[in-house]
Amino acid sequence: MAGWGEFSAAFGVFFLSHSLLVRPPVKAWLVARLGPVGFTIGYSLLSLGVLAWVIMAAGRAPFVPLWNWAAWQGHVTLSAMLAVCLILGLSIGRPNPFSFGGGGYARFDPARPGIVRLTRHPMLFALALWAIGHLVPNGDLAHVILFGSFAGFALMGGALIDRRKRRVMGEGWARLDRARQAAWPVPRSLGESVVRVLLGLWLYTILLGAHPYLFGVSPLR
Repeated sequence: MAGWGEFSAAFGVFFLSHSLLVRPPVKAWLVARLGPVGFTIGYSLLSLGVLAWVIMAAGRAPFVPLWNWAAWQGHVTLSAMLAVCLILGLSIGRPNPFSFGGGGYARFDPARPGIVRLTRHPMLFALALWAIGHLVPNGDLAHVILFGSFAGFALMGGALIDRRKRRVMGEGWARLDRARQAAWPVPRSLGESVVRVLLGLWLYTILLGAHPYLFGVSPLR
């Protein structure tokens, strides 16, 4: 299977895995058998594997140009990815009751919200930046569908999570959100934040070096 058929299949599997497996009855059944940690690890590995398949399938799809490439477009991607890596470094593992998992509700301090002051969903915001940053220099039909869909998925995902959280948390959601917006984006720990920024920069460097081997294109060319 190649061309548009593989691309369509990869897209279908990606969205099915991100809609079916997180539905409350299915997720509860899987967590009961795998445990919370096992489910998280398994779901993360599956998501990364399917994402890699979608990206590679887009590269193998028929090339239908929509706009021409220009040198300045690469700078857009490099700048966007630097922001993405810093956001990931500052948000992964941090308590965020507004996120899909809602982890660390008791440990979240709305007076010191960190990056959650800027957006309730930093991971989804990073995904949208990644998609838009890669959309600009990839002006063929398959990649426009790919990155445009991911950007829309990230933006709509935040709205859907907010709606679900409002229903579950009731008035507590609005109170916490008002407190978050009233605070400065102060981190819980300056030292921890410095380490996280350095980890984000390290991730950025790793991605720059690995990109030619993973996807056959150097972002520095």
